[in-house]
Amino acid sequence: MTETPEKSPLEPPELPDRQEGDDSADPERDTIALPSHIAGSATLDRLIEAARDYARQAASENTLKAYAKDWAHFARWCRMRGADPLPPSSQLIGLYIADLAAPGGTTPSQSAFRPLAVSSIERRISGLTWGYAQRGERLDRKDRHIATVLAGIRRRHARPPVQKEAILPEDLRDMLATLPHDLRGLRDRAILLIGFAGGLRRSEIVSLDHGKDDTPDSGGWVEILEDGVLLTLRGKTGWREVEIARGSSDQTCPVHALNQWLHYARIDFGPLFVAVSRNGRKATGERLSDKHVARLIKQTVEEAGLRPELSKAERLALYSGHSLRAGLASSAEVDERYVQKQLGHASAEMTRRYQRRRDRFRVNLTKAAGL
Repeated sequence: MTETPEKSPLEPPELPDRQEGDDSADPERDTIALPSHIAGSATLDRLIEAARDYARQAASENTLKAYAKDWAHFARWCRMRGADPLPPSSQLIGLYIADLAAPGGTTPSQSAFRPLAVSSIERRISGLTWGYAQRGERLDRKDRHIATVLAGIRRRHARPPVQKEAILPEDLRDMLATLPHDLRGLRDRAILLIGFAGGLRRSEIVSLDHGKDDTPDSGGWVEILEDGVLLTLRGKTGWREVEIARGSSDQTCPVHALNQWLHYARIDFGPLFVAVSRNGRKATGERLSDKHVARLIKQTVEEAGLRPELSKAERLALYSGHSLRAGLASSAEVDERYVQKQLGHASAEMTRRYQRRRDRFRVNLTKAAGL
């Protein structure tokens, strides 16, 4: 038996079954098809399937799943109110987002249902825009019926985003100490150290290949050089390179940890991080899910006893895959532009959002102005 990393009680609920109706069906199957005036053939059928596959690759798997859930929720909301989601109606979308912010038309404090945060409502609108586009329709999110309601929601309910706790170097050392000294432990140690030193998202960690093998689900590859590891990643705006240099000791060196995992797992090509057999003696060819990274972080945080003043539920809610990125941004004492490049941010302001501890008043403009 092997690990089944896609199963966990911490995961979100599964997508609705397709038997529920067209709301959760694959939209590419309806929108990417052969024109009616062209006769079909085996070659054209293969091209149609190829085009549908490329369309599915337009966004990450997690984004597509989230958008599919957004559309399914909106379609159910419409059915419960005797409305039809198609064609798009900006007035209907305005009512929908108002119900998300104040369910049932009541204020959040009076509602029996939990209202969504502003960021979640904005994500829902993005999901609906995607859903309509997949069905050959266009939703104008700047229409006054949507824009004015959303502006009012932002004005009344907007709050600073709740940030995940950063995993700092001393935290990471404690987390690493909880891992077993077997094949599974070697793999998880490499995941944590590569994720931290590279400032990687959890999806980027598990999408890596060992060498440029161009596997179908690859999001990049690693090259092990004399002075470190070079990662080539496919991001939202194109390809970027991430350099991970060797650490000061083997216990915390991401390059050493990666080499140990590759050697004992006997991985020469293909997915970098894969499942391990139940007896812990053999690496399989099954690429890990990004959910494994989230579970690994929560598990090691709990076992390391970080933030002991919090309850278990509060502690688990405080840490996520982004805690590794925030940890690097918060602890690397180098010029900010190097951290920005490592994390792949387009602006320094985005990088600062990840910095949980920094010298905020190092530059004193008050004194510099003569006051």
